[in-house]
Amino acid sequence: MSDGAALRRVAVVIGGGMTGMLTASVLAKHADVTVIERDLLPDGPQPRKGLPQARHAHVLWSGGVKALDDLLPGVIDRLVARGAWRARIMTDLVSKAPSGQWFRRFEHSHHVNLLCSRDLLDAVVRARVLEDRRITLMPRTEALALEGSGHRVTGVRMRSADSTGSLSADLVVDASGRSSRAPVWLRELGLPPVLERKVDAGVAYASRIYRAPGTAAGGFPIVNVQADPRQAPGRGGIITPIEGDRWLVTLSGTRGGQPTADNDAFLPFARTLPHPVIGDLLSGAEPQTDVVTTRSTANKRRYYEKAARWPEGFVVLGDAVAGYNPVYGHGLSASAQSVIAMRRVLTGRGLGAPGTARRIQKAAARPVEGAWGLAVGQDVFYPDAAEQPPTQIERILAAFVDKAVDAGSRNPRALRVLLDVMSMEAPPARLLMPDMLAMVYLGRKMPPLDGPPLTEAERKAAAAAAQSGRED
Repeated sequence: MSDGAALRRVAVVIGGGMTGMLTASVLAKHADVTVIERDLLPDGPQPRKGLPQARHAHVLWSGGVKALDDLLPGVIDRLVARGAWRARIMTDLVSKAPSGQWFRRFEHSHHVNLLCSRDLLDAVVRARVLEDRRITLMPRTEALALEGSGHRVTGVRMRSADSTGSLSADLVVDASGRSSRAPVWLRELGLPPVLERKVDAGVAYASRIYRAPGTAAGGFPIVNVQADPRQAPGRGGIITPIEGDRWLVTLSGTRGGQPTADNDAFLPFARTLPHPVIGDLLSGAEPQTDVVTTRSTANKRRYYEKAARWPEGFVVLGDAVAGYNPVYGHGLSASAQSVIAMRRVLTGRGLGAPGTARRIQKAAARPVEGAWGLAVGQDVFYPDAAEQPPTQIERILAAFVDKAVDAGSRNPRALRVLLDVMSMEAPPARLLMPDMLAMVYLGRKMPPLDGPPLTEAERKAAAAAAQSGRED
């Protein structure tokens, strides 16, 4: 039940990225919404200054795909019409696990990845959300501070190119991403610091767009070679087919083995991964862009849901709560699921009702916890990734996950359970259910694959690409 028209509320969302737009779409059922955004957002799928990570590979796991289509019905179809691809997992994925195994592929899977450029994803979602006339976008506007007190936030102080002023609001949502200043703003209101944790594997990313070579242009699978945290420096890479018959290729490496922005070094680096399949495929592909890099890849979480005191009228969502190493591809899905959690809280209670903000903060932490565990469970094992070494519990859980991955690589039933968790359709605790434990420790397993499970047609495409590269 939304607030009545006679008591129409006002909400402010800080940040016009994916989380901010999804948040605005939900709040518009309860309030008139103003979205404050520092950038001038493009009209179409174009890059923007405030989203440098958009240049690197993104995947939206099926848990995120379902959440996005739930929040904005029909938006996935719009994306597909613009060239996005619903890749079936494990049918359209060739993947090498961090622990070394190649996963088998199978024909019948309900898990998907939505593949497209981040620019296209953001543009289609943004256009869909801004069709709602209850939502106003204020570009080139920066949020400076929260107004109100440690008991209740009443608005936002802001600055645009022309002026400085304030917006009053019944609810303020910070969806400004990794650059969020919420910790500073809360301290300015007299509230104590919030617990934080950082796990930084020292990963650097280098990405480049290629035109898919020859017969590899249509329907070629995702190719993913994951880094092994037990063999530092960890190096990995992924080829993600995107709109326009292109491949977005991202290579990664941890401290002591990081890729650079040197165009000439990109292909040689790809050949140093735990398997050379990505380098072989790229040898016959035509690059369309220069290499771009980023080192903003640390896992960082703020435990707002555990704060001893929390003000009414203020919520933090998305990367402003937790940012993850992008290699695991869970950030977008976790954000969309957090917005759904907010929607559940708002159903049946007023937006300005006592305790609403804190309820939202606690509910939004549940999908964050799942994504956090999946990311940190690997990254914490890299040298100097965290101030404290992995705990005994983390070591035990990591050892079990390795066994679960091994079972998944050799037993399709176990792989489906593993994918339920990786796709964020089920919590990590699903791996500890009796049926999965039986498959991990007692189930029959096929022998490991000795190489990437490419089809004959895909192998021919790869061979043709490699031959073309040699001739050039």
